Amino acid sequence: MPNQPLNILCISRFFKGGDFMRSAKAEGNNVFLLTSKQLEHSDWPWESIDETFYMVEDENGFWNHDHLIGGLAHKMRNTKFDVFAALDDFDVEHVAYLREYFRIPGMGETTARYFRDKLAMRIKAQTEGVPVPAFTALFHDADIHRFTQNVPAPWLVKPRMQASAAGIKKIHNEVQLWEHLDYLGGERHEYLMEKFAPGAVYHVDALTTEGNVVFSRVSQYLDTPFEVAHGGGIFRSATLESGSEDDVALRKLNEDVMRAFGMKYSASHTEFIKCNEDGKYYFLETASRVGGAHLAEMVESASGINLWAEWAKIESAACRGKKYTLPKTRDGHAGIIVSLCRFEHPDTSVFNDKEIVWRMNKKFHIGLIVQSKSRNKINQLLESYVEKVRDEFHASAPAKEKLVGEKGKS
Repeated sequence: MPNQPLNILCISRFFKGGDFMRSAKAEGNNVFLLTSKQLEHSDWPWESIDETFYMVEDENGFWNHDHLIGGLAHKMRNTKFDVFAALDDFDVEHVAYLREYFRIPGMGETTARYFRDKLAMRIKAQTEGVPVPAFTALFHDADIHRFTQNVPAPWLVKPRMQASAAGIKKIHNEVQLWEHLDYLGGERHEYLMEKFAPGAVYHVDALTTEGNVVFSRVSQYLDTPFEVAHGGGIFRSATLESGSEDDVALRKLNEDVMRAFGMKYSASHTEFIKCNEDGKYYFLETASRVGGAHLAEMVESASGINLWAEWAKIESAACRGKKYTLPKTRDGHAGIIVSLCRFEHPDTSVFNDKEIVWRMNKKFHIGLIVQSKSRNKINQLLESYVEKVRDEFHASAPAKEKLVGEKGKS
């Protein structure tokens, strides 16, 4: 269907992906949105959306699966969808199921599991020779005990299906471990445990088409997601110097992960750690979507590449049997700082450096992106901002150790 408009269904239970929809529409396609009823008044790019469908969430944030299948089946009597696009982590598995159920091309359930389930991705990575921290499933008591005897504490107990650092618990000894597993009760199989390996944490934001990574940008978390969620840190990230030792190594490792996991066409956000103890890089986790926390805006500020927009172009090209061409990139630097804020509408005018290219517009949040040709300048600005944000704006919420429902509601 080289010249006909595609019917692209964008599925998201969170308010995100506006640039994906705008780009898909600009490619000459029909764009449909399936989202939660509670988001119907959000600022979606309505000018780019041809039709919208809503699902009502239950008390745990779930959609009724039978109603979803039935509703789509009814719509497909007169609309043949060409693409199902999952715009958020929490939609990846469900959209993979929908693709297989309705026989829509794209990532199926097995591959989607590698980009969603932290246990599945670790097992797959280890099988394919990608280095990972020592880990164990929490199914079998003897396996858990064997792990504690062979891998020195501390350890991290992590939910298999959550995003970011939600639900992670640091464990210091075996007594504390079994107490925590008792606390998790019948939900412990939804978690895994791995060695706690302090180090620098990086993320690689990338685009893949025809099984090849055609764009990637490596950045470093200046406060790790774990420190932000559990230690009162303030979220910061900055791009690395292109061609540096870390940049080259992590781009290559990211390509190895995408190849091992069978990525064909998508954006991806993948995290690695450089262990302080041995100086080696280890794979932590990946997701077949654009990175959250406005990292896409940071990447665009540094490179000129809008990950959302280019992902939509990749989907269109793949469905039409055409070759995708990446736009020209630039080799700049950018950094981001984001925090919960004690004010509903913070006044950010105290930050007035010319390098500021983006300001967050969200209630009880503060965020800035800075852009420069110099990475040192980016780091200097972020260091100066973090103290001011902490002293004058920052608010924090306690991290949860046990999560109920796939959105982390309790």
